[in-house]
Amino acid sequence: MRVVSISVNGLAQAVEKGFFDWLAEQDADVVCVQDHRMRAYEIEDYNLIPEGYEAYFIDGEKNEDGGVGIYTRHFPKAIMYGFANEQADREGRFIQADFDKVSVACVLAPCALGREEELIGEDDLTVLDHKDDFMESFGLHMQKTLRKRRQFIFCANLQTAHHVTDASPLYHKLDFSGFLPHERAWLDRLFDEMGCIDGFREINKQSHQFTWWPEQAEGSRKNAGIRVDYHLLTPGIRKTIEDGWIDDSTRFSDHAPVIMDYDIEIGF
Repeated sequence: MRVVSISVNGLAQAVEKGFFDWLAEQDADVVCVQDHRMRAYEIEDYNLIPEGYEAYFIDGEKNEDGGVGIYTRHFPKAIMYGFANEQADREGRFIQADFDKVSVACVLAPCALGREEELIGEDDLTVLDHKDDFMESFGLHMQKTLRKRRQFIFCANLQTAHHVTDASPLYHKLDFSGFLPHERAWLDRLFDEMGCIDGFREINKQSHQFTWWPEQAEGSRKNAGIRVDYHLLTPGIRKTIEDGWIDDSTRFSDHAPVIMDYDIEIGF
């Protein structure tokens, strides 16, 4: 089973840049798309479904919230829209497809980079507070999920890197959201305490394996990259990993796709 995770910064513009042509060459079973920035009904209305795939998408109340979706070659047994967190579900941050032997979810955390202290709403909540609230809620969901017997793959743009090898030196020096101590500590708990698996790092320990080159950090001009896009796995999937890589030569957005192969039969 091949699973692709990609944050597109707008699905329509990614398709214009050749996303579907690239996808046709990947032979992927499941494709998780974050940050599509559209109404879910527009995916079908505008024919934004690659040939041979079914599409399941959730949007946010505001397009700028992002939205997530799943393209799949295989009919799922069930689709779960949201993870029972009111704010996150209104913003379209989670969708899950259940197959016979595995569930695949697509997740998008709020981005606070460059807007950390900006106020939102009427409760003096900052953008960073909003992100932290989401991470706390998603962490509780992961804690419950990791106790289940069922196996899961979460394709997630968490807007946060874990170790120093996951971020270019610029992030080591500045107080950017995405590499703040408390954000990295959240990932420590996820991986070290809860037992979640960072699928890509199971097979690639090299430094400079980045997935995002944000303009706020001067972008790829100085290779100011950071690895924020993950395949988060339940422990039972660890031994099924066959291969995985970041296609950093591909640019449909300022994120690169993460592609993983698993020895899992997805069909019925």
